[in-house]
Amino acid sequence: MKFLDRAREIEFLNSTLNRRHPTPANLLLIYGRRRVGKTLLLQEWSRQTGLPTLYMSFEKDPAALQRKKLAAQALGVSLDAAPNFPAWSELWQWLARHWGLGAEDAPRRILVLDEITYASESDPAMLSSLQHAWDAVYRNTNLSIALCGSHVHTMESIMTGGSPLFGRMTGQWHVQPFDFGVLKEALPGWSAEERIAAYAMVGGVPAYLDWLNPELGLIENIRQVVLSPGGMFTAEPLFLLYDELETIHTYLAIIRSIGNGKATLDEISNDALVGKNNLTAYLARLQQLRIVERRLPATIPPSRIRIVRRGRYHLSDAFFRFYFEFLAPRPGEPVDDREAKLARVRANLRAFVGRTAFEQLAQQWVRQQGLLGRLPLKPEVIGQHWSRQVQVDVVAINWAERRILVGECKWTEDRIDRQVVLDLIDVKTPKLLLDMTADGAGSDWQVSYIFFARRGFTPAAQTEIQKAGALAVDMVRLDADLSIPYAMS
Repeated sequence: MKFLDRAREIEFLNSTLNRRHPTPANLLLIYGRRRVGKTLLLQEWSRQTGLPTLYMSFEKDPAALQRKKLAAQALGVSLDAAPNFPAWSELWQWLARHWGLGAEDAPRRILVLDEITYASESDPAMLSSLQHAWDAVYRNTNLSIALCGSHVHTMESIMTGGSPLFGRMTGQWHVQPFDFGVLKEALPGWSAEERIAAYAMVGGVPAYLDWLNPELGLIENIRQVVLSPGGMFTAEPLFLLYDELETIHTYLAIIRSIGNGKATLDEISNDALVGKNNLTAYLARLQQLRIVERRLPATIPPSRIRIVRRGRYHLSDAFFRFYFEFLAPRPGEPVDDREAKLARVRANLRAFVGRTAFEQLAQQWVRQQGLLGRLPLKPEVIGQHWSRQVQVDVVAINWAERRILVGECKWTEDRIDRQVVLDLIDVKTPKLLLDMTADGAGSDWQVSYIFFARRGFTPAAQTEIQKAGALAVDMVRLDADLSIPYAMS
């Protein structure tokens, strides 16, 4: 896999090497979903530092075998030649002696323990023994330990009060998929339209971008790569589910329902045939795994977020959305019928991109420009609005200043015309403000408007936009602005 971007992550990791407080040693937690590039990041970082590095990736082995493999890695010998250790505590002590960590002139070195959850699952005492070794020896040495893992919820629990390592971590980083701008480097030669479509299909997950062939166009990638029998794309969703869950059948039914557009508890329950009492527990687990998310209208006042019942469930991952809309097997359709799936993609991809990636990128653009101080307000919340009366694609709110930015997105073949502009200003916005008043947000709002268009705007639309003092962003500008690195935090 080609190493791209990650300047902020490398900067963070390098900063830990020069830090002497609270300890000269480092105990870092590096985590993120599978395929996000954690291993490549840590390998590239250690390569850039030039420091001696031991990289160990745990597998689902018995604990004794895991310890033996780690010792073999440390000694640079075959597995047969490595010593056995009856307990993790003995291995940690041996490793400190082997590296001479107590010596004043001991060099800085890096220890990467990848897929750490496999080791802690094989022997729950593993993390406790590491905590004792850290407290007794490692914290006063020049060792940097990076604990890495893909089970996000489990990794985050390492930082909580019930974990043996609670209070010991000296740094943590949640590795996220790439921002959209990185696709320009990942898929050189692709048009902005193709890259936005690719972002709708696979998001910014490095491995998925690496699986695509940049020498082929978008449609040929779908035909030859994504739909390839036995290829990684067709196997990926089930692989991820089986890695996280023991039995997936009910979860799969729920995910399939959400992927087919069912968004409320009633809709999902009726479609997946799962009782609502049980459904909430399944959805909570899927939210823990970052597969499903519950969204609320951005217009809900902060004081009412905990009690409002207008939440909708969505698939968090771009490829899950794409897979369950286009690639998942359908009743009566042969599993390997590539042409049927390709025809379905051709017929519906534009609408899919419009309601997923284009709206998502529009919201990212609003966030970027807000951070740069280029909007009529500094957004505190960015999202969408929906109710029985109206749906609005982009909403940004500053609650303190009573300012709101309302936006429309059109990923169509035609330019936005005058009627679209008037409809947002004269029809949708009054309904949105009525909804906000009913939700207790008050009615004294200063409103601004923004329009996002794939193909641009007609002259009549531009006239209305200028009269309203609105912002107009076409695909070319959106692509150019989001290709400029900026702080997303």
